Amino acid sequence: MATVNLGRIKPVFRGAYNNSTAYVIDDIVTASNETFIAIAATQGNATTDASKWTKLAAKGADGTDVAATLQNKEIAFKTNAGALDGIPIGSAGEFLKVNSGATGYEFGAVSSDFVKLLTYDISSTVSGFNMTGWINSNYKFYKIRAHYKMVSANDYFYVRLINNSGSTVSSNYAWSSVHYYVSGGSAASNDHGSSSTSGWPPSSTNAMGTSYGGQFEMNLAHDNLTAAEHTGCFWTSIHKEQGGQMDGWSAMGFLENTTAFSGASAGINFDRAGSGSFGDGTVTIYGLK
Repeated sequence: MATVNLGRIKPVFRGAYNNSTAYVIDDIVTASNETFIAIAATQGNATTDASKWTKLAAKGADGTDVAATLQNKEIAFKTNAGALDGIPIGSAGEFLKVNSGATGYEFGAVSSDFVKLLTYDISSTVSGFNMTGWINSNYKFYKIRAHYKMVSANDYFYVRLINNSGSTVSSNYAWSSVHYYVSGGSAASNDHGSSSTSGWPPSSTNAMGTSYGGQFEMNLAHDNLTAAEHTGCFWTSIHKEQGGQMDGWSAMGFLENTTAFSGASAGINFDRAGSGSFGDGTVTIYGLK
């Protein structure tokens, strides 16, 4: 009567292949990250011997050790050749963009024709304030936008330039404007002509008080930042006054500057013409190439 080895009813896993181990049919081993089953009794015959072994499970393609390939703070991407590569982190304020050859990615500086340069929040009652450090050779034009309130009635503000030595330019401002207003249901306009003042006045004498505010936008052109020259601008403003009157200005002007208008100390100054002060608001400056 035949003898049945109950231990061989199912395949037996023998671990990693060993050249000195004797194997019998249905023994299963691993070698080179693949799995094989013996189809004949064998010892000393490697798993590459197809007369003794059949492959049960083949391994896939070797993966890439991302941690070993990339440096710290690199971003992984696949190259045109299908390889894994890393993009080194850029400098503060840069952004990720396609390179000039359109073959990959790189970090680069922000390049735009319209950029916000500076914002000033009028968070407390102030009589005047400066905004400096935003003038540079990258931009020939600047847009200044503001919304504001004046604390005292019959008060308004001036805009003045600050030169490269940090001094407020307080003379040689020429301006011409048209004043539009609506009061008691009727509308009228008044041409104020031109004059030389201590600054550009974007709003007229009014009775705004703390309950009413206004909006203001100035466009400033300055091509040669390092030499004394004429600096031109135009502006518009509108505000609501107590008593139902609405005022608006459309104006243009020049500054006959005798010093350079550039550097970290240069900028713009907001000051009031009366004895009051600003309430709250925000002023934002944009650069245009």
